Amino acid sequence: MFITGFPAGSWATNCYVVATGPGEPCVVIDPGQESIDGVHEIIAEHRLAPAAVLLTHGHMDHIWSVAPLAREFEIPALIHADDRYRLADPAGSSMAAAREQLLAMTKNSLELTEPDDVQLLPPGRDAEIELVGIRFAVRHAPGHTEGSAVFQAERGDDVDVLFSGDVLFQGSIGRTDLPGGSPDQMNESLRDVIWPMADEIVVLPGHGPHTTIGQERASNAFLKAAGSGHDAHAPNRGW
Repeated sequence: MFITGFPAGSWATNCYVVATGPGEPCVVIDPGQESIDGVHEIIAEHRLAPAAVLLTHGHMDHIWSVAPLAREFEIPALIHADDRYRLADPAGSSMAAAREQLLAMTKNSLELTEPDDVQLLPPGRDAEIELVGIRFAVRHAPGHTEGSAVFQAERGDDVDVLFSGDVLFQGSIGRTDLPGGSPDQMNESLRDVIWPMADEIVVLPGHGPHTTIGQERASNAFLKAAGSGHDAHAPNRGW
């Protein structure tokens, strides 16, 4: 599997591009602010053809550039049903800052707008989709937002990767104090979705460096607390 990514924009949101190999169709995951040029560079260098945009959740730092990319390549954007409403108003549904101020940060009028083709991810915690020849296990993991989801895929060397969005970071987790967030749901997601995963799974988060499930189970206080059945209080990280 070919996987590459880069932090983009004011929030250093990790945008990933995934394919079976160079010269193949690809999936773009979480194209945030100022990610368009980076995506273009990757697809040109590796001769990739974007086929879909996959969204871990609907906060604007993860969906900022989804509309122009989806329109340019005439591809769908996939998101969980519970975060679908956020695509209709990315700025207004993410934070309390003035919408005019946020729109002034865009490069063109297509950013922070709704994609033309939005498709819903299958519901539940045991769903699966296949995109560009890659099977993604879709795990609904609310808490950061109502429709937060993580995507697990086989890397091809007997080690899976997990695109964790803002559910799990190296040493931390996503904040739960924004509209749609829930500490109780986050604890349930960490306990029921993340905690049981295999140690060797490589975690590619929405912000910060990569890690593994084993490393986080051993050292991440929030994951350890949730796995032990105690309440974990989310820090203010990620929108």
